[in-house]
Amino acid sequence: MFDYLIVGAGFAGAVLAERLASQLGRRCLVVDRRDHIGGNAYDFHDRAGVLLHRYGPHYFRTNSERIRDYLGQFTAWTPAAYKVLSWTDGRYWQFPINLNTFEQFIGRSSNGEEMAATLEKWRVPIDEPRNSEEVIVARVGRELYEKFFRNYTRKQWRRDPSELDASVCGRIPIRTDRDDRYVSDRFQEMPRDGYTAMFERMLEHPGIEVRLKTDYREARAQAAYRHLIYTGPVDEYFDACYGPLPYRSLRFEAETVEREWFQPAVQVNYPNDHEYTRILEVKHITGQTLPVTTIVREYPQDYGPGREAYYPLPAPDARAIYKKYETLAAAEKNVSFVGRMATYRYYNMDQVVGMALAEFERLKDDMP
Repeated sequence: MFDYLIVGAGFAGAVLAERLASQLGRRCLVVDRRDHIGGNAYDFHDRAGVLLHRYGPHYFRTNSERIRDYLGQFTAWTPAAYKVLSWTDGRYWQFPINLNTFEQFIGRSSNGEEMAATLEKWRVPIDEPRNSEEVIVARVGRELYEKFFRNYTRKQWRRDPSELDASVCGRIPIRTDRDDRYVSDRFQEMPRDGYTAMFERMLEHPGIEVRLKTDYREARAQAAYRHLIYTGPVDEYFDACYGPLPYRSLRFEAETVEREWFQPAVQVNYPNDHEYTRILEVKHITGQTLPVTTIVREYPQDYGPGREAYYPLPAPDARAIYKKYETLAAAEKNVSFVGRMATYRYYNMDQVVGMALAEFERLKDDMP
């Protein structure tokens, strides 16, 4: 008999299992159909000894000291600089767009005042941008939008930015100073020993049992429990009764290179002329010192049988379908839907941790 059956051993499931077991003494069964814990944040050492993120780069950042300190119980932190470049027109460009990018574009030195005034001339006046195309052209104009955003977004989502929510491109900053960081969060760090080691420490409590390569339907049939915590795709839980929700998937192509570094930043975007969207070299942020490196090319692909669901599609038609599942989820008794797939929304890692901690507080109050 378990108090909780937790479906998924990623951030949402691991945080809830750890809190419920360590703080309330609850017995938790955590199941995952993959052969490892950690969800999409799982990392491992390849044959060359390079620590890789199997499911794409996971840049931990947060403005919440509470969330950082919570995870800090299970890992030490390595400071990380998430620097991104964009390769187009045969050269590297600073990205996100900042004063350095602007100087590259105009071919001479400048300052923040001139950049702001120039962008004001270039921008398309749109008071309330409704989609990702409008939100960018309203800030920087069409030429920079075409150079850095349009084709990258079309490859990533297989939809034109005009068909996607404004949040997709709107979350990327535009700066008129020389701040070239990808994000501006207060804490930008990586788990010193990797994400998998952190998850192992979170789940090692004697009140937590983990079963891998286990489908949750199988677990539900075999285990007795009081409450279900579900972190998988919400449409799958309801047998796609309203039709499948659209997701985007990815394919990764790794290559070990016999030199210390391959590229000048952890991530280089390829908005044009290539099938892949980016090349990743996570050694830039893990703190490893090795004479070789491994790069990973990331190819977007359609979601389907045998492929992982990585991203909910941020578009009005997808949201309309999800609303139907959301209504069903709200009516389920003794079931919590937590995380990116269960709530069909793009969240950063710290946001998922925050959501799981909030759900723990609710469960703590609801259950004797």
